Amino acid sequence: MSEHPWKSDNWFGSAWNFSEEVTKDLHFPKSIKIHDVTLRDGEQQTGVAFTFDDKLRIAEGLAEAGIHRIEAGLPAVSPDDFKAIAEIVKRDLGPEIYSFCRCMKADIDASVDCGVKGLIMEVPASKHLIEYAYKWPLQKAIDLSIEATSYAHEKGLEVVFFPIDFSRSEIHWVLDLIDKVATDGHMDALALVDTFGVVSPHAMKYFVRSVKERFDTRLETHFHQDFGVGVANTLMALAEGAEVVHSTVLGLGERAGNAPTEDTVMALLTMYGIDIGINYDKLYPLAKLVQEISGVAVPSNRAIVGDQLFKVESGIIANWFKNCGIEHQTELFPFRPEFVGQPHADVVMGKGSGIDSVRIWLDKINVKASDEEAMAILKQVKALGGKTKKLLTIDQFKDIVSRTVSQKVA
Repeated sequence: MSEHPWKSDNWFGSAWNFSEEVTKDLHFPKSIKIHDVTLRDGEQQTGVAFTFDDKLRIAEGLAEAGIHRIEAGLPAVSPDDFKAIAEIVKRDLGPEIYSFCRCMKADIDASVDCGVKGLIMEVPASKHLIEYAYKWPLQKAIDLSIEATSYAHEKGLEVVFFPIDFSRSEIHWVLDLIDKVATDGHMDALALVDTFGVVSPHAMKYFVRSVKERFDTRLETHFHQDFGVGVANTLMALAEGAEVVHSTVLGLGERAGNAPTEDTVMALLTMYGIDIGINYDKLYPLAKLVQEISGVAVPSNRAIVGDQLFKVESGIIANWFKNCGIEHQTELFPFRPEFVGQPHADVVMGKGSGIDSVRIWLDKINVKASDEEAMAILKQVKALGGKTKKLLTIDQFKDIVSRTVSQKVA
């Protein structure tokens, strides 16, 4: 770790994050991996459907970004899903390939036939979900888990046990269930699953520590965003020793989605000084790819990858932009846009613009204006921006300038 990990050429965070009072209670593992679930949980978002070619394009994008593991889907869903998973494995893109499956031998056999390295094996893990949603006797969940995990292990697959609704179960009951699976079945790793995103960051330590007291195995995080704390919970769990993050590009997923990959890896890097080997300059291109394929609308101010994060409209910030220049850009933004593959920062024109914004745009079109003319231009810019509720185009700006200054506008 550098002497000042909160500040580099590419980002400027808070030194408080690295205070000894803060870091003395952190227990991050030596290695952290991203297990991307965009192709499975991401596709479960309402209205999202990936074709065979879509899945291959996304898998290639994930590989280019340096993602460590890809959960390529559930092969038993359809012949097309099976074909896509098998093709992703065949192409050997770099990341390890896993599948998702139910505690059913047919699902496991399909995973074996696809050639994946391991599987995420789901089972309902709260009494109420088993009783009301599955309508199973409790013993059935235990018996299926033991049988299926043993069978998968015999077939040579790595087994990540995935207890659905883990976080809403009675803690001792669910840990006893998992213990039976680990003892009588097989478990290479255990997913800490917050299916409905209901664990608070303050409760996450209790969750992880309770599990670690019972099991000496690799822990993986799978947290949803129903209350917007999936990333915070992921960071809290990693700080307690969890080693693998289940996340999706853009936070796609069931209901409110999963912890977003881009937010998680950038928080680890800039707030904790932990570089997990991701190609950070591929984050924005990957997000744009998934946005295009999924058809999901992404807010323009979306963290890390929003299209207007580095578009400066505020007159005050435009003044900073002019004064700081490229060299001191992290005085305006917490990280440089190019670091995550975003286009260069720029000043845009709208209702919130100021006189420095006008001066910058006048320079763009090589027009000189007096102070009085510049103020007159600004008033018209603000009026048009307020009327249209949109940013101005360069042609609209030129039109205002041509009506305001004596110099001919090109």
